[in-house]
Amino acid sequence: MSQKFFYHRRTLAARLTKLITQVAVGSAAASGVFLTAPRRTGKSTFAREDLRPALEEAGAIVLYADLWKDPTTEPGAVIVETVREAIGRDEKLMSRLAIAPGLEAVSVGRLKFNVNKIGIGKEIGLTKAFEALSDEVKKLIVLIIDETQQAITTDEGVAALFALKAARDELNSSKHYGLRIVCIGSNQNKLAMLRNSSDEAFFGAPMVQLPLLDKDFVDWYCKWLDLPNNLDPSDVFQLFQESGYRPEIISAAADGIRLDPTDDPKAILVRFAELVRAQVAALNANLKMVIHSLTPIQSAVIRVMGAKGESFAPYESSTMELYAKATESTGVAPSEPIIEVEDVQLALMALLEKKLVWKTSRGVYTIEEQIVVDMLRDDGLLESLA
Repeated sequence: MSQKFFYHRRTLAARLTKLITQVAVGSAAASGVFLTAPRRTGKSTFAREDLRPALEEAGAIVLYADLWKDPTTEPGAVIVETVREAIGRDEKLMSRLAIAPGLEAVSVGRLKFNVNKIGIGKEIGLTKAFEALSDEVKKLIVLIIDETQQAITTDEGVAALFALKAARDELNSSKHYGLRIVCIGSNQNKLAMLRNSSDEAFFGAPMVQLPLLDKDFVDWYCKWLDLPNNLDPSDVFQLFQESGYRPEIISAAADGIRLDPTDDPKAILVRFAELVRAQVAALNANLKMVIHSLTPIQSAVIRVMGAKGESFAPYESSTMELYAKATESTGVAPSEPIIEVEDVQLALMALLEKKLVWKTSRGVYTIEEQIVVDMLRDDGLLESLA
């Protein structure tokens, strides 16, 4: 695709590249770097189109694993497959691994190596695989993991993160050429679970809030928009802010104009604004519909979860009392049976299926997106539940 169809943030990419590759005294970047921004605001495009090229220009070998590319695939398997693909592209490296002690892979006339031997609990673990890759390329390796928080939703994903920690510690020793792990996510609270505790794989790694796309992006966007009449970037920027800084929403509005063109410049702006606001309203309306369709106990659980935030503990006695309080406020008679732990478990399962709630492999629950908490608060449903 032509470069004009991507808005590049090269200054930001250069600054992050320096943070990732040039570890200074007092920096924790060697432990990993965490980048976060709200969903659908361009962080993955930035990672692929700006950060990755900048890291490569700085001399690093860059691997990229998107844990949301296929939601049906185990997150740990995605990480392992990314390493396998990197090694599979290098015949010399595969030959080296094929003759590694304890591995037999000889065929007529040549050596063969099956990359499936690489993995957690396999003949070649991730540390050995990264060691071989590092020693072969003799360059810093950077692994970018998009939507990293998904890794802690499964035991295999957690195991992969700890395997990466071991590989990182080994490759950052003086024997090799270095390994940096860049973790990207759309929910800062979820990402923080990977770095806030001393028993997590990336304890102490720095968290960087990516800046949202700004007026410069909108100026560039309007320049290449190719509508019958030009839109004023100042007007579009205001609408872009209303859309939550999500490029997809204003792009869909532009498509709506193309399907229903008009020669009146003022009419184009009015119609564009209507389309943007209609999409935002539709997104919120769909989410509200899901929230208002919850059963009383499901509603009580998500409301208490939203009110308690990071301190939410689903089965503590004080939390159980709050469920009862929240249920009564929905109009359910106090004479209803007392809420039991099994009721909460079933409610949490239902909320997970509706994608309103997210759960780690350790049983920690949090609300999927901040917008859900904001809606509950705006409707007065979190009052007196903290």
